[in-house]
Amino acid sequence: MEQKRMEALREQLMPAVECKYDEFRLLGYDHVTIEQIWNCLCNKKWKKIDDEKKLYEFVNDILSLSIGEYMAFLTAESYRTQRSGEDNNLETILSELL
Repeated sequence: MEQKRMEALREQLMPAVECKYDEFRLLGYDHVTIEQIWNCLCNKKWKKIDDEKKLYEFVNDILSLSIGEYMAFLTAESYRTQRSGEDNNLETILSELL
């Protein structure tokens, strides 16, 4: 999705994101952050959407985000970050050897 549109929508959607944040915290997930929820939505639910999507559809996506989807996203991001760090170290080691 276009970056400019997401920045414009962020302010409008923040009350719903905060509601989801509060819900996750009430369920006992104390390390949840609003930024992580937003990143999950942008990179998972809204990765491939058309320009005709309405505001109420975005709100529905936020409110229907499950803790399972959120945790799966965090796990995948953790693996991706970990893997990119390993690749950098391997490249550094190989360049030093060669």
